[in-house]
This record gives sequence, C-alpha cells and structure tokens, in this order.
Amino acid sequence: MFHPKGPSFVELVRQGLSSVERGYDLLAPKFEYTPFRTPNGLLKASLELAGPPGSVGSALDVCCGTGAAMRYLRPLCRERVVGLDLSQGMLDEARRLLADAPGEAALEFVRGDALEMPWREEFDLVTSFGAFGHIPEEDEPRLVQGIHRALRPGGRFVFVTGDTPSPLRPGYWVARAFNAAMRVRNAFWQPPFVMYYLTFLLPRARALLEAHDFTVQARHDALPEPYGRYGYRVVIATRR
Repeated sequence: MFHPKGPSFVELVRQGLSSVERGYDLLAPKFEYTPFRTPNGLLKASLELAGPPGSVGSALDVCCGTGAAMRYLRPLCRERVVGLDLSQGMLDEARRLLADAPGEAALEFVRGDALEMPWREEFDLVTSFGAFGHIPEEDEPRLVQGIHRALRPGGRFVFVTGDTPSPLRPGYWVARAFNAAMRVRNAFWQPPFVMYYLTFLLPRARALLEAHDFTVQARHDALPEPYGRYGYRVVIATRR
C-alpha cells in the first residue's frame, strides 16, 4: 500500500492525532509516496476534458496539496494557476515539485481555508481532487458558494466523485467503519482531524451545485479503468 519512502505507521498515528493543518505539515515530505495522492492517470484524464493547452485563462486548485493537479493545469492556462491549501508544508512541497512543471502560466501558492476563499470572479476553471473528505457535510454549501464566487460567469468547476456505492461491496463497510472510528477519535481527542470517506458523492454534489446556479454534467466514460468500473465520475459544473 505504501512506498518504502512513505510514512511509517508511527508517523501516520502522529498525523492522525494532530489537527488537519499540522497533520499535513508532518506528512508533506512523504505525501507523494502515499496512496492518498490522486493518481496521475485520473488527473490527466479529468483535465483533458477542460480543453486543449492554452485554452484557459486562469485556474484555481482548491486543497492543492503537493501540486499534482497544478502540473496538469499549467499547460492549460495562459495567465496563472493558483494552488490553495491549509498546510504550509504541502504548499512548500508543491513549490519544490513544480519547479520544472511545463507551461508558462504563473504559479501562485496561497495558504488559506477552502471555506474562506477571498476571490470573486477571478478564475475560468476551479478544480479539487481528493479533498472533499476534509469538508464536513454541513460546510459543503459554503464550499460550493466560495467556488461559485471565485468563478467568472461561464467558468467551470471540475472534480472527481463517485456514485453512491452499494452496501454489498466490502469497501462500503470499510469506509463506514473508518468514518465511525474518526468520529470517536474526534469526540475524545482535540484538535479534531476531519477526514471522512463517502462524502460529496454524485447525488448530493449535483443537488448542491444546481441549487447554487451551476449546470452539471457527470462523465462516466472519461476515466481509465479501473476508476470507471468502481463508480468514479468526472463532474463538470458550469457557473451560469
């Protein structure tokens, strides 16, 4: 599951007993060697739907981590690519790893909260990959509102989510068990570490986006296997 250069069990425990910000600061130097990092194949296939190189003005990657998606966004953009993350450690790694990223767009790294984004109609494209589990369900409307504000009219929000999994699949119960353990951890240990699975799934994501003035297209045929078979979808939500 983990690369030999990845974090040890003890390091993961330390991360899990920290806040989200501190936990990812600790994990940042080894994050690229964990299964938590979104695979390149999924990123590449998703962002190919955003258009050919140079077709986007400016893009924002929300919860950018170590910048994996920004590497694919930069050739798409003519002006700038902004990465937003709560963890300064992850941003420092992103800056280092993207030093040789192809493309001419300016790269910006902003430390901040995804629920408190300051931008207003500045981006043609917003993306987010692998981060929805860090957003409590009750805060998802605020996330969608912030993305809507950040986009120009006609701008797109591109992300990957899944269909609601069948309870007959073992993975469904593994995710539920993890979520239960995380709720117990957060009930007895402070600060909380917000990380849950089965969040912002397609039915709820579509309803939230449409309620906030987006049109929504979910592509079931855009991802390489096994992602499509496992129910993953690329969602393209366009601000009206």
